Amino acid sequence: MTGEDHQDLAAGQAAGPADTDRADGAAGPLAASGVPVRPGTDRDAVGGAVPRWVAAPADTKGCAAVAAAASREGLALVPRGAGTKTGWGAPPRRCDAVVDLSALNHVDHAAGDLVVEAGAGTPMKDLADVLGTSGQRLPVDPVVPGSTVGGVVATGLSGPGRMLYGPVRDLILGMTVVRADGVVSNSGGRVVKNVAGYDLGKLHTGALGTLGIITSVTFRLRPVPPAARVVSARADDPARARELVASVLRSHTAPTAIEADRPDGGAVTVHVLLEGPEEGIRARAEEVSALLPGSSVAEDLPDGWGALPGGPGDTLLKLTTPPARLPAVLDAVADAAPDTGPLPVRGSAGSGVLYGALPSATAPASAVRAVASLRARVEAVTGGHGSLTVLDAPPTVHGAGLDPWGTVLGLPLMRSIKQNLDPDGVLSPGRFAGGI
Repeated sequence: MTGEDHQDLAAGQAAGPADTDRADGAAGPLAASGVPVRPGTDRDAVGGAVPRWVAAPADTKGCAAVAAAASREGLALVPRGAGTKTGWGAPPRRCDAVVDLSALNHVDHAAGDLVVEAGAGTPMKDLADVLGTSGQRLPVDPVVPGSTVGGVVATGLSGPGRMLYGPVRDLILGMTVVRADGVVSNSGGRVVKNVAGYDLGKLHTGALGTLGIITSVTFRLRPVPPAARVVSARADDPARARELVASVLRSHTAPTAIEADRPDGGAVTVHVLLEGPEEGIRARAEEVSALLPGSSVAEDLPDGWGALPGGPGDTLLKLTTPPARLPAVLDAVADAAPDTGPLPVRGSAGSGVLYGALPSATAPASAVRAVASLRARVEAVTGGHGSLTVLDAPPTVHGAGLDPWGTVLGLPLMRSIKQNLDPDGVLSPGRFAGGI
C-alpha cells in the first residue's frame, strides 16, 4: 500500500459500494437491519480508515441482520469490541461500517463442568471476576488491558501461561460466528469435541475478523491454583539467560511460565512462575531457586507480567523462535534499529514467543527497513524456523510500505478458505496476510 493509498483510506474515500450518498439517512443502507446505526467518526477509525457507519447490535441475531443488510449492498464490515487493537494487522482496504460488539456482554458459567460461554463484547476482566467467585479462571493473561473476549480470540493473544496451558485457541470448546451473508454458524459447545467440518475455534482465532464476526465463545476453564511463587534471576547476557531457562525446563518442577525481559539490550531478567498446592510449592520454588543463582522468590507476579513492551504509537513486533535459538534472536532484536538504540523485548522464553517494540519516534521509512532487516536476521539465525510479524504499527509506517507478515506458508489454502466463507471479500478486507 502506498502513502497515497493510505491517505485515501484515512479520509474514508476507499472505492467501492460504500460510496453511497448520505442522503440515505444516518443509518444508510444498514437501516434495514433494525439495529442502532450512527455515522462513523475519526474515533472509529480502523487502521486509519474511517467508517461511514457504526452499527451496534444487541445480540447475535442483530449481528446477523447487520451482516445480511451489508451483504445485499456489498458493504465492507469490520468487527470491533473495546477498540484496544483496531490498528492490528494491515489497514483494511475498505471499512464501510464498524460492527460494535460491546453490547454482546454476557457470561454463562457452568462451574460444575469447568466451562463458560461469554459474549464477544465481554471484557476479560469482567469474565475473570465472575469466574473467580467460583475459584476458577480462564488461563489467558491480560496482555492488552481492556481487551474483550472477541478481541482476544480475533487477534490470537496468548500470554505467559501458554507454555503450560497452550495458546488461547486450545482453550476454545465452541464458538458462534456470523458469516458474511448473515448466516449464523455454531460449532462445539459444552463438549470436548467439536462437530464435523471446520473447527471454527481454530479457524477464527487470530484471523482478525476476516472470516466472520465472532459473537460468543465457549472455553474450558481451570481451577485457580491455591498458591503461586515467582522465582526471578538476572542474567548478564542472552546466552546465560538461555542456560538458566534450559536448566528449569530440564527439571521436574513443572513451571506454568518462563518469561524473559530485556528492556534495554543489556541484562535479561528470567521469571519462572510456579503454581499448585501450598504444601508442594515451597519445595518446587527451592529447587528452581537452586537452579538460578542469585534469584529471588516472591508470591506476587512482577510488574508488567504478560504486558507487551513499548507504548502508544510504537511498532509492535511478534517473534517466534525455537527456545534453543533464544540468545541469537534477542541479540538480533537488540541491533534492529541502530538509529533508536536497542529495542525492548519481552515474552515467553519457554515457548519461544517474544514481543519487541520499535519506538514511535522512528521515522516510517526507517521502521520499514528495520522490520525487513530484523525479519531476515531472525529467519537466518533460526535456520528458517523463526518468524517476525508486525502486530500493530502507526498508519504512517503502513503507508511507507510495511510488510506486516513476510513469507506466509499455506497462503493458497488460506485464500481458499477466505473465498469459501467470504466470497465477496467484505469482512475486514485486507487486514490479514496476503491481503485476505
